[in-house]
Amino acid sequence: MKSISVHGVDKETEKAIRERAKARGTSVNKAVKELIAASLGIGDRGKDKDNRDEFVDLCGVWTAEEADLFLGGIADLETVDPKDWR
Repeated sequence: MKSISVHGVDKETEKAIRERAKARGTSVNKAVKELIAASLGIGDRGKDKDNRDEFVDLCGVWTAEEADLFLGGIADLETVDPKDWR
């Protein structure tokens, strides 16, 4: 396997990579390889992989309380009125 050196990585990027590696329990090298593969759309990003966390900043995340409040608010929509199907 070939090696590639990357020079001039800014501190913010380095910190983010190190934090990602630590959070995933992997080496910095593996984290960088995963990031490169993911950005190129290659590697083991199979269709069975759960990657919902990649969209949290776009979609947001509800707490359990928020979800319960919303589901309670739409509970009456679960009832089918037979008159609507005539």
